[in-house]
Amino acid sequence: MSARTSDLADSADVARSSLEALRTEIGKAVVGQDPAVTGLVVALLCRGHVLLEGVPGVAKTLLVRALAASLELDTKRVQFTPDLMPSDITGSLVYDARSAEFSFQPGPVFTNLLLADEINRTPPKTQSSLLEAMEERQVTVDGTPRMLPEPFLVAATQNPVEYEGTYPLPEAQLDRFLLKLTVPLPTREDEINVLNRHAEGFNPRDLQAAGVRPVAGPADLEAARAAVAKTAVSPEITGYVVDICRATRESPSLTLGVSPRGATALLSTARAWAWLTGRDYVIPDDVKALALPTLRHRVQLRPEAEMEGVTADSVITAILAHTPVPR
Repeated sequence: MSARTSDLADSADVARSSLEALRTEIGKAVVGQDPAVTGLVVALLCRGHVLLEGVPGVAKTLLVRALAASLELDTKRVQFTPDLMPSDITGSLVYDARSAEFSFQPGPVFTNLLLADEINRTPPKTQSSLLEAMEERQVTVDGTPRMLPEPFLVAATQNPVEYEGTYPLPEAQLDRFLLKLTVPLPTREDEINVLNRHAEGFNPRDLQAAGVRPVAGPADLEAARAAVAKTAVSPEITGYVVDICRATRESPSLTLGVSPRGATALLSTARAWAWLTGRDYVIPDDVKALALPTLRHRVQLRPEAEMEGVTADSVITAILAHTPVPR
């Protein structure tokens, strides 16, 4: 092994340790929710975006704020409301009377980690203002494209049970999210732990007082992403991913299956998960582990199947059970 190769391996190991330490730091503020924490880390490694779905009060916003506090990254939060305009997110041209010229005033999207809180509360016109930023990593105002900082991640939250005053995300925008993570209600033990913390003086608005400190930064992410890009994928694994995604297009319970972009996303998340678990190659279990969060928002149920209680998760789980696993 050359000295350069050894240095790269060492930096990758340090990066893995730093990203694993995120769990401990976030755990100082959020009890449980390990799958959601893992999903956020995977999204960072894959340069993807995350949609967090859960009922009010399960710490969706706190989870993203704790992640931001654990990373040496700039972060901004936008509370999405029905009267929010696209320029409130992207920025706009402002006239300067002293210079008699228009200058660009950047919006909150110019950050590393954007928390889009209750994204389904704003109209489609404003929702769509995020599409270019999420896909192209840039914002175009008055015909001039402006690059966003790197890394850039949108973590959006939405409430699955409240429909009055909300605007469901269109399929085209849902497909821009790498992962859709469900944030469930805590177990009884975890809920007791939450109450005990609050009784002891925990303030969710003051993460610094809770002891949350930055444990990873841009250099760790860059080294980790370089290592993930070298994670080996065999032809059998590639075929397995394709077979799963093609099966969704043939499912009688679905009107819309997973697109090739979804298949690419599943391969990317499986590689990131394989690297996080300490391997430099992907196995079928990596694909299975990330299939639900990567694919559940990329399929659309038939109305009759939905009336019978069928869910996207149950369809994907059944497909995983019936798709031949490579040996």
